[in-house]
Amino acid sequence: MKAFRQRYYKILWFFGWTLLGLIGWEVILPKIGFRRVTQSTRARRMTQIAVGFRSLASQMGGVMIKVGQFLSSRLDVLPREITSELANLQDEVAPESFEPIRALLEAELGCPLAEKFSDFDRVPLAAASIGQVYCAQIRSEGEMPIPPVVVKVQRPHIEEIVETDLAALRIVGRWVQNYPPIKKRVNMKLLLEEFSSSLYEELDYLHEGKNAEKFAENFQEDSLIRVPQVIWSHTTRRVLTLEDVRAIKISDYAAIEAAGIDRDEVAERLINAYLKQVFEDGFFHADPHPGNLFVQPAVAGEDAGKWKLTFIDFGMTGTLPEGTFSGLKEVLIAVGAKNAHRLVEAYQDLDLLLPGADLEQLERANQMVFESLWGKSTKEMVEMHADEAQKFVDEFSDLLYEMPFQIPEHLILLGRCVAILSGICSGLNPDFNIWNSLAPYATSLAESEGGGKWKMAFDEGLEMLRKLITLPGRTDALITTIEQGRLEVRMPALMREVEQLNRSTRKIAAALIFAAFLFSAVQLYLAGQRVPAIILGSLAFLTLLGILLR
Repeated sequence: MKAFRQRYYKILWFFGWTLLGLIGWEVILPKIGFRRVTQSTRARRMTQIAVGFRSLASQMGGVMIKVGQFLSSRLDVLPREITSELANLQDEVAPESFEPIRALLEAELGCPLAEKFSDFDRVPLAAASIGQVYCAQIRSEGEMPIPPVVVKVQRPHIEEIVETDLAALRIVGRWVQNYPPIKKRVNMKLLLEEFSSSLYEELDYLHEGKNAEKFAENFQEDSLIRVPQVIWSHTTRRVLTLEDVRAIKISDYAAIEAAGIDRDEVAERLINAYLKQVFEDGFFHADPHPGNLFVQPAVAGEDAGKWKLTFIDFGMTGTLPEGTFSGLKEVLIAVGAKNAHRLVEAYQDLDLLLPGADLEQLERANQMVFESLWGKSTKEMVEMHADEAQKFVDEFSDLLYEMPFQIPEHLILLGRCVAILSGICSGLNPDFNIWNSLAPYATSLAESEGGGKWKMAFDEGLEMLRKLITLPGRTDALITTIEQGRLEVRMPALMREVEQLNRSTRKIAAALIFAAFLFSAVQLYLAGQRVPAIILGSLAFLTLLGILLR
């Protein structure tokens, strides 16, 4: 269809133009003497790119909004200006008119709408890029009253839109893979395959229904966590009918307080629910934005503390592979014990480090973070004195410059999830202290693995003993190296300056050669020696091309 073709080329045009701009500003201009200009304007240009993409995504909906939300979590690849701007991208688009929705509903359910529902609100409760949600009442076959439901319906032609967008993104992925900053850290082909797979799962409402039931099963022992029941008799691959469990939105602070519910308690229950999902179940709700979380007050006559935390929308969930599952447990135990060495080992278990990463420096950086941030609330961390941050930057500038991390694709969802949770918890309680939740949970986890606090203390003592045992040998090796005159002092910041100076020297030499060829060619041409002039002119052109492309 013409509309799909236009959509395809519009996506290619936006990304193609953006990449050309990046190559011009970030690759060519710095090589011809405009590095300072590119650096001073970079933040503004990156923000403009993100604003442009937000505008495109909001207009087009479909996959573009999902792409924007996905990119907002790629802190390991994209500049902060882009991720910050895209973090505000909401999956809200103009609603589809009701008649096409009715036609799709009746086709999926195999009967007129009135046969399945006694009431169906024509105005959607919410309209997102993939589907729309409606309030309805199932038609009762007996005298038993049936609670109200919400019906999630896919937009007409959404599968064709997804196919079109993904086809365009695969082309863009091939372009981007050749851009050095991306090529160094990301396998674009694999990343797109992962993204496509999760997107197709989100299009399958039968899969979403099963996710909801699995989540409910994991929390069946906890009566204070609520999950909507799936009405399978009114559910298909493109229609999902759920029990209506809407209550107070988790970001409606005034309503939470009016219901007599402690906001600090809400933040605590939310973070504990996620600790269980990640470190016990290995299966987590990956889209915890405020529209998917509700606080249901206690039933009249019950204790106010019996309010429930309600989760909805299980289209986006994460499942942790066994290796990742155990690696994350190690991360939590290391953080709980403030053990920087164990934390670096956990990074290795999770395959988070690039080859050649300086493990000792990374361990020292982790230790400094523990000393600076341990025990502080979110508010205190945000208000941390600039001198402390500057001290960290000064000491570990080379580490920050190199950024030795590579984030496996299956951890991207979890990273995005943690970022959203952090915002929700600090909104509920500005003094929310994540350490108060992590430390006891880490201790409990260590005890379940065997040994508890004694094991943590033993591990730390063993690590200290290991360092003491290896110290004489390392000292002897150092003295031998000094005696033989082979001592090398690694100063990454200085080495970068030297390398930059070498590059500048090579560029100046190449520029002088270019000028000599060009001047000689002009002189020969004016003297009527056209053949030698053309040869020298060609050499001048090739030299200039080499300067630009090196």
